[in-house]
Amino acid sequence: MSDPRIAARLAESGATVSEQVPLSTLTTLRLGGPARVLAECATTDVLVDVVRLLDAEQVPTLILAGGSNLVVGDAGFDGVVVKIATTGVELDTDSVRIEAGAVWDDVVARTVSAGFGGLEALSGIPGSAGATPVQNVGAYGVEVGSVLRRVRLLDRRTGEVRWVGPEHLGLGYRTSVLKHSDAALVVDVELEVRPDGSSAPLGYRELATALGAEEGERRPAAEVREQVLALRRGKGMVLDETDHDTWSAGSFFTNPVVPEGALPAVLAAITERVGADVRIPQFPAKGGTKLSAGWLIERAGFGKGFPSADAPARLSTKHTLALTNRGNATAADLVALARQVRDGVQKVFGVRLEPEPVPVGVEI
Repeated sequence: MSDPRIAARLAESGATVSEQVPLSTLTTLRLGGPARVLAECATTDVLVDVVRLLDAEQVPTLILAGGSNLVVGDAGFDGVVVKIATTGVELDTDSVRIEAGAVWDDVVARTVSAGFGGLEALSGIPGSAGATPVQNVGAYGVEVGSVLRRVRLLDRRTGEVRWVGPEHLGLGYRTSVLKHSDAALVVDVELEVRPDGSSAPLGYRELATALGAEEGERRPAAEVREQVLALRRGKGMVLDETDHDTWSAGSFFTNPVVPEGALPAVLAAITERVGADVRIPQFPAKGGTKLSAGWLIERAGFGKGFPSADAPARLSTKHTLALTNRGNATAADLVALARQVRDGVQKVFGVRLEPEPVPVGVEI
């Protein structure tokens, strides 16, 4: 970004402007070089005005909120990083309207404490509310798409702001039309909640078993939230500054969906590796059969803590699906590990894992 007037105009628009801010301080991986300019937007009106200004001036822009789904390169970002710092949450009789920058788990906690159910299975997920429909975030049998009523989008091509329903978002497994696209920016989200305080039907065996319940049963949302947080902490999936297993982007690879035509060869390769008596986790999915990425990673020879105790970037010691920064890793270290794991799984099983985080200035 070469125009020095841009920073002044961002400040005039209401943003709080800083320069040379380390992006490692704004991402859960704690990786990333400096942002040349950071514009923090505390209201939706300021956010919209700032993004419109940057788009009109064709300034390279990176939108960031919770920073939980980004791998930012060591060179940083030579443009303007827009930090979404909006935090509004409004509860109605059967819905919750959330500004994009609100901390997601704070939203879940607020709905549960207010006596609402439906979001409890999504407890403990790091990041912002605005990112949840982009990723169609999901956990323990619930996806945001299943409770999403509508989102308010800034169309960055026209500057228009409008509400759209989930049918316009192309929601799929950990994806939507908003992912890997700069065409629209989520500024508000509206979700459906259950006013009776009961959970969504328990759709995940591990959670149901931990609760002593049957799959499909409902339990009090507060009880389910407490158990989900316990399960996630056991896997290093709840942010904790003192625990390097949580210095991650969560699940780094999505669970692969193998087309039916390719499935026999993949299953044969897995059986050859692990033996015919080992149950292979597999689930019906749109477009084929879904396999467990974490299970494949471990069976391909990449165990918890791989590659070693002194490596700067390692697989979590609690969960092989998380790639972690042990305190002094660079983005290059993490990318090298991601490539090693991805290529190893493909070599052994013929399955290519796809990264879930969005790369910025790196190629995974």
